[in-house]
Amino acid sequence: MTFKKLYPIDQVEKYLLIDIVAIVFLIYKVIKTESSLGLSGKLLLISIVLLSHYVCLWYRDWRLLVGCFSGFGSLVILGVFLQKWLLLYGFIYADLLGRAKRKIYIGIGMVGIVMMYSLFNWLIDGHPFLFANSMLLPFMIVQLFIPFVVYTKEKAKALQGKLDTANAQLERYIQEEERHRIARDLHDTLGQTLTMIKLKSELTIKLVETDAKQAKEEMKDILNSSRFALKQIRELVTDMNFVSLEKEIEESKKILQTVGIELTIVENEKLPLLSSVTETMLALSLRESITNIIKHSQAKHCMITKYYQDKMYHIQIWDDGNGDLKKGYGNGIFSIQERMEKLNGMAEVNGSLNKGVSITLKVPVHTNEGGNAI
Repeated sequence: MTFKKLYPIDQVEKYLLIDIVAIVFLIYKVIKTESSLGLSGKLLLISIVLLSHYVCLWYRDWRLLVGCFSGFGSLVILGVFLQKWLLLYGFIYADLLGRAKRKIYIGIGMVGIVMMYSLFNWLIDGHPFLFANSMLLPFMIVQLFIPFVVYTKEKAKALQGKLDTANAQLERYIQEEERHRIARDLHDTLGQTLTMIKLKSELTIKLVETDAKQAKEEMKDILNSSRFALKQIRELVTDMNFVSLEKEIEESKKILQTVGIELTIVENEKLPLLSSVTETMLALSLRESITNIIKHSQAKHCMITKYYQDKMYHIQIWDDGNGDLKKGYGNGIFSIQERMEKLNGMAEVNGSLNKGVSITLKVPVHTNEGGNAI
């Protein structure tokens, strides 16, 4: 039997050591404390506590509730015959309760926590709610909060997992679309030229022996077609290296809509034309910024503003997300700043918790009278 069949593999890293320490201390405390239960009674109760804990480890349905209530009952008996502080082991069940599949199970389990303390006080003092005047009250309140805290964390973890999966699928979709675009370009442009070269070559072979003059003319056409094909290849490579800023904004809008983020584009004036290198660098920086927003910001709205001021071309990307610059933004921001520095520009990054992040890209652009970049 492998270890992962004995203990849930997804909980080994965080909980295995804590569980071992807690169980060892429980067994030691119960065995060493004198009581009328006797050794056999103590061992029986310890076995029930451990079995209940084991059931709660593996199940998230009604069996989790059965395990919790069984554990609560055993802790009540141990508290009555040994020490009341053994009720604090209810924290273990409260933590596991937060991993229940449904909120109704958590609610019922919380009732079980209250019943554990009430039953203990009823057996000790003859009144079920005297614990409200003792130090047991704050411990019970904390145990009641733990399931909701754990449930919230588990939900957030599951949502993050879904988001990571969606991002991975989105990246694969973008790559696939790029492959299709390249295939279409090759088929529509270079494919036609190569087909023509093939046909003319076949014709030339037939004319070599019968009409040398015509064969020579066909060879000239083949040479010209080859030069044209080479020109087409160079143009395709140039297009692959060049990234249009406007197309990148349109793609960003589609991608943001896919993940439920609304994009607003603001452009209040006629902007100067950019060189191919500058436009590509800005487009790639914009892409990096949008990727960070999708992966880390948890934003609902994004705004891209373009304007020209003090001989500098500005693009500001703002989101209304969590504003946490430490979470995943580091490498992306470094890449953006590096690109802007190559253009003698800069990237200003500002963010505050729960107020979003603003990234402003600035590159120098000098224009002639016609508004073209020089």
